[in-house]
Amino acid sequence: MKTIIIAAFFLLALIQISTAKSRDFYQIQVYHLNGKTQEQILENFLKTAYLPALHRAGIKTVGVFKPITSDTTSGKQIIVWIPLSSLDKLDKLQQTLVKDLNYQSTGTDFLKAPFDQVPFQRKEVILLKSFPDASGFVVPKFTTIPSQRIYELRSYEGPTEHLFGQKIKMFNEGGEIKLFKSLDFNAVFYAEVISGSSMPNLMYMTTFSDMASHDAHWKAFSNHPDWKKLAAINEYQHTVSKIVKILLFPTDYSDF
Repeated sequence: MKTIIIAAFFLLALIQISTAKSRDFYQIQVYHLNGKTQEQILENFLKTAYLPALHRAGIKTVGVFKPITSDTTSGKQIIVWIPLSSLDKLDKLQQTLVKDLNYQSTGTDFLKAPFDQVPFQRKEVILLKSFPDASGFVVPKFTTIPSQRIYELRSYEGPTEHLFGQKIKMFNEGGEIKLFKSLDFNAVFYAEVISGSSMPNLMYMTTFSDMASHDAHWKAFSNHPDWKKLAAINEYQHTVSKIVKILLFPTDYSDF
């Protein structure tokens, strides 16, 4: 009988593991540029070599974004967002790119640029794991042209690991994600940074058809009674020490 009970518990554990919803990982690459020449070299590489190689590797949805003109605080950047079903996929991707002769040939001007003609100033790489209540990404659909759309990338830094954990709880169990969904913020992802330069922090991206829609949505959120009630809960106080937000638009070769 004891053996049967142990076997039953083991089987139940296996069922729970197999039915648990897996969580996506994301990589964000931030290229810092010093001018138009670097921007043109990088964009040519991304458009003709890198994105096609990612597509051949099975990653069909890659986002490429630039700060909107009025966002003067962000400097000249190009941001690449890549979804991954597991961390193992990231390691295999690097191996795949090395073996992709088409990629190596098409991207040679960028990949083998000389020391005195560098194609970017610095490259920042951020690795993230999706939230439990937003385990996968969502591709937004708009009828407006890409240059009019507003994609807002936000980073919330926590003052301590514990308080940062409370902010993650606020998004998930607290219902902040549900509120965003109810107000049609068209979020691409919500995720915790597991490797980056501003930890502990979380990041998420909401999307809007244009700036007017962006402003209207955030006004509705800040005035919503559910948000005011949630923000007043004691355990969620002082959970964010710094907010960094960048307003972006997708390039014409971005997948969304």
